[in-house]
Amino acid sequence: MTTTSAPSTVARRRVCGTMAWLALCAWTAPIRAEVLPATALVRHVEKFNTMEPEAVVNAVPNSAALEWLQRNIPRFECPDADVEEIYYFRWWALRKHLRKAPDTGDRYVLTEFITKPKPVSSALGHHLAEGRWLRDPVYLDDTVRYWLRGGEGGQPQAHLHKYSQWTAHAVYARFLVTHDVAFTISLLDDLVRDYAQWAKEKQREDGLFWQFDVWDAMEESISGSRTKKNIRPTINSYMFGNAQAIAAIARLAGRAELAVEFEQKAATLKKLTLASLWDADAKFFKVRFEDGASLSDAREAIGFIPWYFGLPDAGKGYEAAWTQFTNPAGFRGPIGITTAERHHPGFRTHGTGTCEWDGASWPFATSQTLGALANVLRDYPQTTVTPRDYFDAFLTYVRAQHYDGLPYIGEYYDESTGAWLKGRNPRSFYYNHSTFADLLIADVIGLRPRADDTVEVYPLLPERAWNWFCLDNVAYHGRTLTILWDADGKRYGRGAGLRVFADGKQIAHADRLGRITGQLP
Repeated sequence: MTTTSAPSTVARRRVCGTMAWLALCAWTAPIRAEVLPATALVRHVEKFNTMEPEAVVNAVPNSAALEWLQRNIPRFECPDADVEEIYYFRWWALRKHLRKAPDTGDRYVLTEFITKPKPVSSALGHHLAEGRWLRDPVYLDDTVRYWLRGGEGGQPQAHLHKYSQWTAHAVYARFLVTHDVAFTISLLDDLVRDYAQWAKEKQREDGLFWQFDVWDAMEESISGSRTKKNIRPTINSYMFGNAQAIAAIARLAGRAELAVEFEQKAATLKKLTLASLWDADAKFFKVRFEDGASLSDAREAIGFIPWYFGLPDAGKGYEAAWTQFTNPAGFRGPIGITTAERHHPGFRTHGTGTCEWDGASWPFATSQTLGALANVLRDYPQTTVTPRDYFDAFLTYVRAQHYDGLPYIGEYYDESTGAWLKGRNPRSFYYNHSTFADLLIADVIGLRPRADDTVEVYPLLPERAWNWFCLDNVAYHGRTLTILWDADGKRYGRGAGLRVFADGKQIAHADRLGRITGQLP
């Protein structure tokens, strides 16, 4: 059994109220290795540390990586060696992006490019989703404060709105893991102001939002433009998700009128998005051009994003869009999910190596699409897609994260060959522009974060795919969870089936893989 050290003086000063203390306990309490020792983590980190020279050193160097990971991440094992390796690799790579320097106000902040010290905001939502599973809250607390209050005079960073954002949604999604009420509601006014600024900058008179594709972080797309103010599924879905999240946080804060205001904003934007961006003939959400008269003729992966935020109504036919997910002429490339349908005349016509989103596979988009698909599979009664479709795409994503036989995550890659399209360009190494651990924890293993004290586990792992797995030392609502699947009971010696433990106490069990719930002790 391993334990963390006592909280530092700085950490103790961060505590503000009972709920914040509970959140702090999620990482300062002993890490109870009920099932998994650190053996696999040690082995993987030793390999990663020797893969190539450490050209860039930020807050946590390779020499401190093992200790940092032992203190901060859930442990995991499964029969698929590639999945396990990429899981640990992605955490190892993420900590390379933690900076703490005078230009960040002495705050920790996550960068996107390993070669560019200044943080970029385009993947902030992904950073918050991935990092919500870290035990020590300081890294994401600081990151959020950097963006919302780290600018001149305590204002938001001037470059926060350079790219479209789903920040409020990500902040609330993180709360569902940490249950840190005090910190979350302390951001409420910041998030309200942020929403108002987006509305001032990008909202049209008809209530919808517009964006250039390049500032959606999706430059050179088939439907996009750097000059036309097109109405895109991206920013409208993001703002819907942000409005819903602000309403939920307002409820936590006891500000009922504000909650109602943002619930109404979300409802209005949902209605407008469904009416304006759904192509009933193509059965897909698409870009509507600036003049409002016509939709793009291209299906693009951004048409799946509305489900990431639960925007479409269930049972109204929108789920038909997902037939394109498994269609080889649609979005199913041999080595990954494409960013545009493969049979469109504009597919892969914008060149190579200049950040094109006209079809190549981007981990950024793959993360969003798989997150959206997980919601479809669990919240939308339908027969179009299955957990097997999710898992096959997830495994393809795993296999793609290699370069010359070693673990690697870069900007984007050829959907047919798997070749990373930036090659050995240093800026592409460890590209922090997507999620992986969050997909595995919340979707494959199926820990669905909730606001209440019910622990819900709803695996998207198909039956007979793995005979066993274990996710251990998961910081959740101030407790430590262990989730394990043991088909015959021989791997872990705790009996056959799916089991969930909280602080070592079993709270849920089922004989087969499927949705189970239990109550935190």
